[in-house]
Amino acid sequence: MEGSGKKAILAGTVPGCPYPAPASSYCEGSTYKRIDALTYRARMAARRPLPPPARFDAAASRARLASEEFDVVVVGGGITGCGVALDAVTRGLRTALVEAADLASGTSSRSSKFVHGGLRYLHQRELGLVSEALTERQTLLRNAPHLVRPLPFCVPLFGREGVVAEGIARAYSTALWLYDLSGGVRIGHRHHRTTAEDTLQHVPGLRADRLVASFVYWDAQADDARLTLAVARTAAVHGAVIATRAPATALLRRPGGRVGGVRLADGTTVRARAVVNAAGVWSEEVASLPGSPADSRVPHLRPAKGVHLAFPSHRLPCSWATVLTVPGERRTIFVAPWDAQGVDAPSAPGRYTYVGTTDSDYEGGLRSPGCDDADIDSLLATVNTWTTARLTRQDVTGSWAGLRPLLAGDHHVRSADLSRRHRVVTSTDGLVTVTGGKLTTYRRMAEDTVDALLPLLGVRRQAHRCRTGRLPLVGALAWERVPHGGPLLGHRDIHHHLVGRYGAEAGAVVGMCGADPSLAQPLVPGLPYLRAEAVWAVRREMAVSLEDVLARRTRAALLDRAATVAAAPDVARLLATELGWDERRVAEEVDAVQRSLEVGPDSRLLRKAT
Repeated sequence: MEGSGKKAILAGTVPGCPYPAPASSYCEGSTYKRIDALTYRARMAARRPLPPPARFDAAASRARLASEEFDVVVVGGGITGCGVALDAVTRGLRTALVEAADLASGTSSRSSKFVHGGLRYLHQRELGLVSEALTERQTLLRNAPHLVRPLPFCVPLFGREGVVAEGIARAYSTALWLYDLSGGVRIGHRHHRTTAEDTLQHVPGLRADRLVASFVYWDAQADDARLTLAVARTAAVHGAVIATRAPATALLRRPGGRVGGVRLADGTTVRARAVVNAAGVWSEEVASLPGSPADSRVPHLRPAKGVHLAFPSHRLPCSWATVLTVPGERRTIFVAPWDAQGVDAPSAPGRYTYVGTTDSDYEGGLRSPGCDDADIDSLLATVNTWTTARLTRQDVTGSWAGLRPLLAGDHHVRSADLSRRHRVVTSTDGLVTVTGGKLTTYRRMAEDTVDALLPLLGVRRQAHRCRTGRLPLVGALAWERVPHGGPLLGHRDIHHHLVGRYGAEAGAVVGMCGADPSLAQPLVPGLPYLRAEAVWAVRREMAVSLEDVLARRTRAALLDRAATVAAAPDVARLLATELGWDERRVAEEVDAVQRSLEVGPDSRLLRKAT
């Protein structure tokens, strides 16, 4: 590192980080011989205790919003917005993020949970997109190994009398070779063909009378909401201000007419030199707020709804994710284990399998898309065509639906065939908008967005290069060295569960149980979450409602709606001691969760389950 960059390290002048700079750009004992100050400090942040909770506290964040001036304010607390905040703050920009609801409360908590290149995009000849996504997959596996785990996928080859159509097998083989060559092999595994017998060991429900063989390849899986949270918390460690329940109602103007911040619903004025619109499917709404530039150039979006259903794993056991073709359509769905490495037996109690996704145009309300009859019937029919599970609605314990912010193309094109590429546009008045994209490529989207932002601030891009390519997220460093010991971490399943959600912080979560043994009890009976996780969510993860805890800090509401609704009053009373709720507020929180889990036609799934 040369010139001014080295001087900044030596002087410790990089803004927004509470940790001391290294004495030089070299870190003794590190596998990296030369690192920048921000990466070094991120490592120190993960190795040392986290800063006080006020650094990721709702009240403290709101106070800073009103009292400070920023280089950029990001509107939207999904994975893209949090990624932009992290990229910007680690380049030395004074950064704030405002989110109308909770972090990842929209699409970023309702995806298929895959970090992947997208095998089907090869059919659309999107080789560049696949290669980019596979590169980002590897970046996530490196930067968040506790949250992003490799997962084998199989493509079953069905036929009759032990023979599969040669054209189908050849087409899949060619596609998988292209996938490997585009970067898929960098995960450490090359695709291969395996026997029907081996396939049935991992996905025993497939129709043995039709299964001839299968192809196996590797991608990765992640809890999308926790990944978003980790990105946001990492940004906060570096000095970004993260505020939830802070809906923007207008854009502000600076002298001269440029965009100069946002006004929130409570009247708070957030001053900034530029604004990034990263609101996902709400991007067009943000671009139409009072004060928005006339030439905001926000691309027209065509939201596509993706629906998933959850089942107890004994009804559809699997340790591999499986690709199934939708009968009569040029589309596939996945059958996937919720946590492939959680326990040895794929049908063990407390395990879940989920199925998805649909891919259909959507024109309803953006906040709470539901699962309609056609969505449910389509998924059940596809699974029952290729397996012996004979699933019915009574088997469904949970569901979720998310909206993909796809860039609109030809209206005659199916939503499933629309590109997953992203687009960054800049208005002459200082509003930068990022739309499109997918979970896997969030970091690249953020990098492109901040690259477009820098000229508006009069900053040379060469002097402020992206630093997130090798920046570990909170909990990533030394996560594999969390000791196996004690009444909780000595239990293999609990150790895996906590380390897979908190990484290096798992020991701190367990430590809370030492002070209060009742926190070691299950949060929702039948699910792996502990009561300590709910308290941790309030103290360290900016959870401020019952739904925050049950739907996003844990995923109980997605996996088992009936059990979650039954446990809601007890969980609310636990949170009340942390958040100062009275009995009336407890009742309101419980009622809100019950209503959120009973919205739309899919509420019948809950009523049947109960």
